[in-house]
Amino acid sequence: MESQPSDDRIFDAIVVGAGIIGCCTAYEIAKRGRSVLLVERFDFLHHLGSSHGESRTIRSTYPEPYYLPLVLDSARLWAQAHSDIGFSTLTKAHQLDLGPSNNKSLLSVISNCESSSLPHRLLKPDELSKRFSGLFSIPDDWIGLVTELGGVIKPTKAQSMFLALSVKYGAVLKDHVKVSQIKRLGGILRVETDGGDYFLGKKCVVTVGAWTRELVKTVTGLGLPIQPIHTTICYWRIREGFEGEFTAEAGFPTFASYGEPYIYGTPSLEFPGLIKVALHGGHACDPDRRAWTHDMETIKKAVGPWIEGRFGGRVESEEPVSAQACMYSMTPDGDYVIDFLGGGFGRDVVVGAGFSGHGFKMGPVVGRILADLALDGEAHGVDLEPFRLGRFEKNPLGNVKDFEEQVSLHDFKN
Repeated sequence: MESQPSDDRIFDAIVVGAGIIGCCTAYEIAKRGRSVLLVERFDFLHHLGSSHGESRTIRSTYPEPYYLPLVLDSARLWAQAHSDIGFSTLTKAHQLDLGPSNNKSLLSVISNCESSSLPHRLLKPDELSKRFSGLFSIPDDWIGLVTELGGVIKPTKAQSMFLALSVKYGAVLKDHVKVSQIKRLGGILRVETDGGDYFLGKKCVVTVGAWTRELVKTVTGLGLPIQPIHTTICYWRIREGFEGEFTAEAGFPTFASYGEPYIYGTPSLEFPGLIKVALHGGHACDPDRRAWTHDMETIKKAVGPWIEGRFGGRVESEEPVSAQACMYSMTPDGDYVIDFLGGGFGRDVVVGAGFSGHGFKMGPVVGRILADLALDGEAHGVDLEPFRLGRFEKNPLGNVKDFEEQVSLHDFKN
């Protein structure tokens, strides 16, 4: 028996995957008055991918110069979305980047701030300690960089916001719909599900995160070099009497510490008395066969001494009191994939993937770019060359960079 379409309409665009990137893309398309269907294989707001959890940082400091204009644009679009919905998902803070004064990544960050005239302040160890009331202590051969654009985004609240805004502008949302195939039927795309039904659309945007490699391989035979990474988010207890000093209200920043290990964190916010300090890395995983375990020994050895050295005993450093699982979708160079899928689909199927542990803050701007590509066939005012699929044909490792890798891979097996 011939399968039947699940919806009689032919949508202007079908977005597959409702993480933060898919939600933002659906919002952008719907806001332009175009018909859009957003489908998700799991529950909306599920905790199985990369868009859940309690906090994500926003920052303008990148070693690569091509991310700065994107994040500045994204910050503006976050503010617009907050105005549109009537509430905010962002707690503002300054951003602090710190590390050895000869670290190439940190020096590239500083260079980008200088060349773009981004307001910033370089601090020596004693100046840094004074700036943050003695909460940060760094070695004599380290430096600190303070920038104004920082803060903490609430991920689930943000996803909910973009889902609500998408519906407000007429988007159709369906969860528990696993897409198994995308086919061209003349000038129309047929998006098929594993349940045997299908949807019809003029364009399709694939934003399925850690499941991108699997779906793209099925649809095109193309093997994208995107590796899911299981990572662990840790919360550490602030010692009694110091809890208030580590809050954004008290001026505590979001931060990133360069070198080995690369450590990042946020002010105390989501759990009173706890602070998020995490190792930027993890181990390769199959997103459908995760054991949900944590490599605590590696985390304690890497993060514990850093906490003790930086916070001077104000935070318990023996072990975290809470841990949460998340995933990165890593490309070899740590850069995004934003491009047309090509082949027999031409410019009708667009993919946004490989956000490599630093994509959440960029959701609104990437959503806008993906909407541009799908609806207009080009991105407006953005250089997408660093994010093209073709870069891996020229070099399997992708974009060549003259600084250290920031994401560490562990040998721990899940």
